[in-house]
Amino acid sequence: MWIKYSKYLLWIGYVYFSYLLLLITLQYIPYHTDVAFLRIKQDVIVFNHYRIAFFTHVYTSIFLMIFGALQFSNYIQKKHIKLHRISGRFYVGILLLLSGPSGLVMSYYANGGLFAQVSFLLLSTFWILFTFLSFYFILKKQVIKHQKFAIRSFALTLSAISLRLFKYLLVFFLEPLPMDAYRIAAWSGWIFNLLVAEIIIYYKFSRISK
Repeated sequence: MWIKYSKYLLWIGYVYFSYLLLLITLQYIPYHTDVAFLRIKQDVIVFNHYRIAFFTHVYTSIFLMIFGALQFSNYIQKKHIKLHRISGRFYVGILLLLSGPSGLVMSYYANGGLFAQVSFLLLSTFWILFTFLSFYFILKKQVIKHQKFAIRSFALTLSAISLRLFKYLLVFFLEPLPMDAYRIAAWSGWIFNLLVAEIIIYYKFSRISK
């Protein structure tokens, strides 16, 4: 029974944090270059390639939260497999063509210096790679490998939430300097997610292999 309720709580939390991300996205609609996060990026927002990458990333990433969640709904997988496949194609297409490449461009200009830049570069690279492999393996009808890399891909998608959450917790409990908190969150926000993903993969698929 507790497992059932814990799933409901996870979905409620997911919807809540996705709503917060939507509010962040809406700050940039209509087109603004001097609000929210961009207030501290005025030195690079003047570059066309950064501006294109930033708004592409912001405007598309929220859709990954929607299409990604649909991939992990047991109800949709069992009752509406066509919706699962269509939403999966949208997820892969948006990520590989828009969100992922724009994240790579933005990583070069990340706050926090080289330490944070390397983190975001690795995050974007793994994000693209895991998503591509998930798509590749389903085309090859290798469902288990497809599912494993889909979990890893979505874990990195969720770093949009965990990075902000970790930064908030660091500031609340430890009160570090703002940029120090950002550097720590830049790494922990996605490494933690991948560790959780590997634990889920281990317990989910170890039963199948037995």
